[in-house]
Formats: sequence, C-alpha cells, structure tokens
Amino acid sequence: MAEIAELKTRVRNLEKENARLAHELSVKMDRYGLYWLDCPEAFDAESESRIPVLQEIPEKAIRHDDGKPPHILIEGDNYHALTCLNFTHRGKIDVIYIDPPYNTGNDGFTYKDKRFLKEFPDGEQIKREHPLRHSVWLSFMQKRLKLAKNLLSERGVILVSIDDNEMANLKLLCDKVFGENNFIANFIWRGGRRNAAKFISTSHEYMLAYARNLGYCNSHDIQWLEQKKGLQEIYKAAEKFKRECHNDYEAASAMLKKWYRLLPDDNPSKDHKHYCWIDENGIYFASDISRGGGGGPTWKLTNPHTGNVVSTPARGWAYSTKSELDDDVKNGLIHFNGDGVPCKKRYLSENEKQLKETVFYKDRRGSSKRLRVLMGGDVFAFPKDEFVIKDFISSFSTPTSIVLDFFAGSGTTLHSTILQNAEDKGRRGCILVQHSEGTNNICERVTYERNRRVMCGYENAKGEAVPGLGGSLKYYRTAFVGKHGSEEALDEDRDELAANAGSMLALAEGTLDEVSVPKRAASYWRHYSDGAHRHTLVYQSERAKELPSLAKEADRIRAKDPAAKLAVYVYTIGGGVEGYENEFDDMSNIELKPIPEPILDIYRTVNGGRR
Repeated sequence: MAEIAELKTRVRNLEKENARLAHELSVKMDRYGLYWLDCPEAFDAESESRIPVLQEIPEKAIRHDDGKPPHILIEGDNYHALTCLNFTHRGKIDVIYIDPPYNTGNDGFTYKDKRFLKEFPDGEQIKREHPLRHSVWLSFMQKRLKLAKNLLSERGVILVSIDDNEMANLKLLCDKVFGENNFIANFIWRGGRRNAAKFISTSHEYMLAYARNLGYCNSHDIQWLEQKKGLQEIYKAAEKFKRECHNDYEAASAMLKKWYRLLPDDNPSKDHKHYCWIDENGIYFASDISRGGGGGPTWKLTNPHTGNVVSTPARGWAYSTKSELDDDVKNGLIHFNGDGVPCKKRYLSENEKQLKETVFYKDRRGSSKRLRVLMGGDVFAFPKDEFVIKDFISSFSTPTSIVLDFFAGSGTTLHSTILQNAEDKGRRGCILVQHSEGTNNICERVTYERNRRVMCGYENAKGEAVPGLGGSLKYYRTAFVGKHGSEEALDEDRDELAANAGSMLALAEGTLDEVSVPKRAASYWRHYSDGAHRHTLVYQSERAKELPSLAKEADRIRAKDPAAKLAVYVYTIGGGVEGYENEFDDMSNIELKPIPEPILDIYRTVNGGRR
C-alpha cells in the first residue's frame, strides 16, 4: 500500500511539472501579457504531503453578548488558510483588503524557492539586487490572489496596497487574475513627505481596486459612495456664526469663508470649502446653471433684492422653461451675488454622500502614534491607518458584509471593521490571517492583543480606563492531518480529516459555538450552534451504532426550538448521503451533507492551480 501511494505521489508531481512546463511554453507563444520566470514555492513538507484544516483555540475566544457574529483570526501561513477558506467561505466575501510585502529589497520579504531549499532551508530574504526579485514576488502573489478571487461574492471587491516597486507588475497581474474589465480604480494615498529620500520625496502609495464581477455591480446599481468627511465640523461652525451674527446670513457666510481659510490642509472640512454660503435653509454652494454646450434660452430675470435685471449666463439658461426658473426664484433657491450672473443653490444637506475620489490625503504618522498609545509602546512599524481602511470598508460593504485581510499585520482591518460597525450599527464580520513568524508570534502578541483591547477596553499610560467597542472573536490555527495530500488521500486520511473537520464545517455554516455532547458521543459526533436557530451536527465516524444518538440530538433540538435549522454532516466514502435519511424519523428542517469528499474536491481544485 505504501509503495502504491509513493508511486501515485511521484506521478502527481510529474503531472504538475508537466503542467508547469506547458504553461511556460504557452506563455512564450503569447503575443502580449505579463510574463515572469515561474519560481515554484516550497511549502513545508508536512503541508505538501498532508491535508490542511483549521483548529479552534478556545481559550483565546473573546465573547460579548451583543448578538453580532464573531470575527475570525487565523494564525498560520496565508496560503494554507486561504485553501481552507476556499471550502468555508467560497463566494461569501464582499471586501478583501491586503497590504502585502512591497518587495522593496529591505522589507524582509522571504521566499522559499523549491529549487534552492538546500542552500536556503528557511527561505531567502529577497534583496533589491536579487536576480529573480520580481519573479519570486509575482509567483508568491499570483497563487494567493487566485485563491482570494474564489472567495469574493458577486458584488465583491479586492483592494491591494502597494508602492512603486511593484505597482506596474501588480496592475498587470491583477488584470490577469481578475480581468482587466473588472478594474475599478487605482487610489493614490498621499501620506506626507519623506525627507530621508535620496533624490525625490515620495509622498504617496497606491491601492488597486478590482471587482469580482463589475458587470454584476453595474446591473445591480451598486454605487460606491462615501460620506463626506468633516461635515459635522462645518455644521457646528455655521451654527456658531449664525448665532454670533444674529442670523445675518451674509455676515455668517463671510465668517464661514474665513474659517475655511484658516484650516490646515489635511483637515477634511477644507475639501468642502465651496460650501461657503448660508441662508435660512442651511449651507450651500453657488452652482453654475448655464446650458452645457450652449444654446440655452436667454430670458430676462429681475434680481428681487435690487430690482435690477441681472446678466444672462453666457451659454443661456439651463432651465427648460421660464416658469421653472421663476419657481426657484420664488422659493429662494437661486443665489444672487449682487447683479452678476445668478446661480443655483446646492445644499450640503442634500449632497452628503459623494463618489469616492482616486486621490486622498491622510498623514501616515497618525496611525503609528495611535497604535503606540493603544498597545503601550512600539510593537509594529508602519501600521496602516484604521480610519482610511474604515472609509473603504464603509464605501464597498453593506452592514452585513464579511471582510477579509490575509496579510493582517497589526490587525488594522479588524480594528477598522469594529469602528465602522460602531458607527452604523452594522453586523459586519472580519476574517484576519496572520503568520506567527516563529518565536516572535506577531499574531498573538500584536494582531490578537490589539483587537482584544479594542473590543474589551484597556488602561492607557495615564492609568485611565478606555472603554471597549464590543464584538466577539474566535481564534484558529492552521494544522495538518493524514499522511498524504488531497490528491493521493487514502481511506485512513479521509478518516482523520473527517475527525478533525468540525471547526471548518462550523465556520462554513456560521455556527461557531460548540455545544457539549454526551461524553460517549464526543468521539463520534459534534454539535455547533450560532446561539439562535441554526445548528450543525457533524457525524465524523463510520461507527453506525452511534448514529442513533445523533438523531436523538436532532430531535431534542427541534423539540426545544421548532424554528431550528439543522445542517447534518455525515461521513461517506463515495460522497453521497443515500441511506442516512432512514436514521431520522422526520427530515423537516434537516439538510444532510457529506464529508470529507467535498473538502478534498475543493483542495484538489486549489492544488491544481497552485502554479
């Protein structure tokens, strides 16, 4: 048996190598595209010859009874985690944000090239002068982006931060993976000067945005809007000036204009300085109402304040009829600036949302300072800004979306999701993936601890209690089962996978709380719940004599809660569930599903595209 398994493995490896060479040949025959020397990544021997699963670490769970679904933190290599998520969350993610290595030559990006493991058993740090610098990065990113694409929902969007080192290559790679027709925008983040630069102070980074299916987004009228920032400050200033001027709106408008001029350049209110007029209905800006392209009518209009006939717009009025214009004058919706050309009043209260713009400013230093205060010291260099990521989550998600970051770093994306949920009372879930990075274990020490403090509160350096924002979290680690990979899996590998798939199946069903079961049954089946009406029962053994006790558990659940919905996973070698229906007296509200073959099928598909 062992010899046959070894032969199957060798055949599979030869098939993979043949596919890789065929791909290289086809690339050379293409006329146009992004081409690089494929650098096969060496995963740990354990992960190549075994089957990945997710295992919960219960003692790290954070629980608040706020009725919201728990966030997920996965400790482990993101390739293995994405492989597991391809089973649990395929097509379920609305927003992916990642901040991958920028491949600058000094950012610590390490790559395990399969061909050079003897020389670099722990991987090689890719320096700027490395001959395969761009090839290894592209090989690394392509595998992960392919897996990520599978996770996006029909309305899903992926956002990838990058700088000039790989911007051009990443754009072409994303065109290849997601399709050029699904490109949304290249956002440019101005973050302040870097005076340590040798020649030019680079003050920006990029954020590429792609849709899973831009055509779907268009057909479903999805508008990616953002709340105009700084509005509350503008409203407060206007109210103050109106009071001080005793509702002299012209004087209040003059004070508002001066207030705008005195704001620092990075104040978000300054972006709306054209909203500089005040009347009894609120704050507005004076909009041009001439006919676009010219040829508009040229009626005469009398200024009601001076009695004089005012100028006609150079291209004529944009109004279709004189009566429409007269109605707006009567209702106070036309702005008369002396006897010059009148304009239309556009009120801020009617235009509080706007399409996102591709260039924005946010000083990079603020996020580092805030993380230092939150964590009580320097724990992570150059974290992304939680308020910038929050704004993108707000624009591209719904209140019930799932957000994913598989280069989690300090955990900014989860922090941002919690902030957005607190703002709009949302129920977004966030999944983070972060490698432990050896003895340093950044996942536990920084990613987890940061968000534990955000959720539960903490004591600052002054000894003051800072309240938490609430939210729950489940902590998982990647692990491996069996003695063969998914392609060569034997019956004993399937047995071990079924016995260890409970956490993954619970994740797939959104029933993350494990319920205690009778001691004798614990080795054969498990029970998970979402704390409400949904339950997952996992029969993880072929021991048929234990199946009646699982059926009794299903009856007990439905007797207690008639609205309960049950997903019952049953162990089958062939992948069918025929015959299991006979074990249940009543199949109402029960959906039977097979294990472990569907998991292996997903993994085989994933591994086939590992190249």
